[in-house]
Amino acid sequence: MGRNNAHFSDPRLPFLGDEAVAAPVPSGKQPSYIADHRQRLRARFMQGGAAAIPDYELLELVLFRAIPRRDVKPLARTLMDRFGDFNRVISASEPRLRDVSGVGDAVIVELKIIEAAAHRMARSRLLRQHVLSSWDALLDYCHTTMAHRETEQFRVIYLDRKNVVIGDEEQGKGTVDHVPVYPREVAKRALELNASALILVHNHPSGDPTPSQADIDMTQQIFAACSTLGLTLHDHLIIGKSRELSFRSAGYL
Repeated sequence: MGRNNAHFSDPRLPFLGDEAVAAPVPSGKQPSYIADHRQRLRARFMQGGAAAIPDYELLELVLFRAIPRRDVKPLARTLMDRFGDFNRVISASEPRLRDVSGVGDAVIVELKIIEAAAHRMARSRLLRQHVLSSWDALLDYCHTTMAHRETEQFRVIYLDRKNVVIGDEEQGKGTVDHVPVYPREVAKRALELNASALILVHNHPSGDPTPSQADIDMTQQIFAACSTLGLTLHDHLIIGKSRELSFRSAGYL
């Protein structure tokens, strides 16, 4: 569990009855300066959207629900300093979030709701779409779901005969620099879904999407398995922090 801080700690919420709170949460109305700040920030957001406010204020808006009667600006700035930007805050792992003073169950729930919503919105733009003509949507989805992960994740996008997305599945999780992948299982799952083609995707937590020799060898093994079964391997994308690498464009496939 993370360290508690009486100034920032989450309130005890009805659905989080086992949360430890360092001190009783003040009852009654918010102090006027907090209420006024929240009202002004919400108004500015509604008038100008996300472009009208910096990342730390967008994070404040998220924290308002988790910490209803305290000033959340210091906690928002602490989270930004620790993780770097809004995306990295909401995608940070639960253990790392708990290591920040003032972060408890209620804050983590709010952050993970925002993360899940972002993933679902990006995914909805991709499913049932002709992926080769919606390549930007595919890249956006991959970056949204994978670019800020702290460990490697391997996903497979399965396509039908018209190259329409029929499946998006996580095949494995790993460490900061390795994820186990089993080519036979990838090909077997494609047959189960009646897929005709697939795209491999995995992330490099280091931020550098340059493929390792292990990445190249694994891709060739999956390519061989697909060829034997009459499946098409369109590409293997490696997602870095701010850019991606396409095996096909780079000449590895």
